[in-house]
Amino acid sequence: MAKVRLWDGSTAWIVTDMEHFREVLTNANFSASPLVPGFPFVAPARAAQSKSYQTFITMDPPEHGHYRRMLTKEFMAKRMQDLRPLVQQSLDKLLDEMERKGGPADFIKDVALPLPSLVISIMLGVPYEDHAKLQKWSADRMDLSIDPEALTQSAKEMKNYIDQLLRLKEQNPGDDSDLLTRLAVEWVNPGKLPHSEAVQMATLLYLAGHETTANQIGLGLLSLFEHPEQKAALMAEPSLVRGAVEEMLRFHSITHMNSNRVATADVMIGGQLIRKGEGVLALLHAANHDPAAFPNPERFDIQRDNNGHSHVAFSFGIHQCLGQPLARLELQVVFETLFKRFPNLRLAVESDSLPFKSQAFVYGLRELPVIW
Repeated sequence: MAKVRLWDGSTAWIVTDMEHFREVLTNANFSASPLVPGFPFVAPARAAQSKSYQTFITMDPPEHGHYRRMLTKEFMAKRMQDLRPLVQQSLDKLLDEMERKGGPADFIKDVALPLPSLVISIMLGVPYEDHAKLQKWSADRMDLSIDPEALTQSAKEMKNYIDQLLRLKEQNPGDDSDLLTRLAVEWVNPGKLPHSEAVQMATLLYLAGHETTANQIGLGLLSLFEHPEQKAALMAEPSLVRGAVEEMLRFHSITHMNSNRVATADVMIGGQLIRKGEGVLALLHAANHDPAAFPNPERFDIQRDNNGHSHVAFSFGIHQCLGQPLARLELQVVFETLFKRFPNLRLAVESDSLPFKSQAFVYGLRELPVIW
């Protein structure tokens, strides 16, 4: 446990080990709401982003559970597996187009970003032809270096777009083949959920449904490029893909600042008294690199034996990522397919020249040039 000073002069505690990370995220004396005084923000843009919409991931019980239960069935593992043919078909089309254009190709632009964007668009019922502006608004909202006013404007435009789309579905539901229509029919139209809150919920689903997975796909591929023995093992034994995906998630832990909390009462963590109103940065990336939980944590190993420990890339406790079955599905399909189609896929540039999103809420690559 240590105290750090933030950009605005405030201080917060940091938690870096797995044991106390989990303790903070399961202790009822910590709030996930950015509206509670003392909640820590890592940048002005993050403060603006956190306050740009309120939904169940920033709520505490009992409100959190009430809203989360509205979506739980949508992301059950079985329902996600039913999406496997759609994910596979979408990926195959993107790989066909990448191959047709020829290399070098930017894997981020051509595959990693459009795949989860396409899948979440179909799943939610968002017209894919609008994905360019939606991705722009999403990127702005994840950029920690952006001017807060610009972020707020992007948040407003995205909210207006989702607002209009959801109103159309409320007025003309049609079938219930997409999630937003089901949200309208089952919750909004019967008066169980206000339209404004449904808009916030739908915005979160789109944001979370493509930005995170897109970055994880790119970083996962880079890790295999940088560890050719791991790539060779995966190509020789495709059944390793599930373990490979879990190691990618642990190793990169791309939402570094996703588990900030504020104490709502005095509480002891790791022998340290944290007083009411003090912020805590529970660092999931650090927890996933805790040597007490993961031996040799800086080694990327798709056959890792974690001695019974589970990573916390999707956070932990009641606020852990609702969409993790979808993320796992997309990652598994990508890495089951990619090297079968392109066994000689490799970097087109030196890895030390690659541009990273070093000032973004979700870490990742800006581009990944590849040849085959």
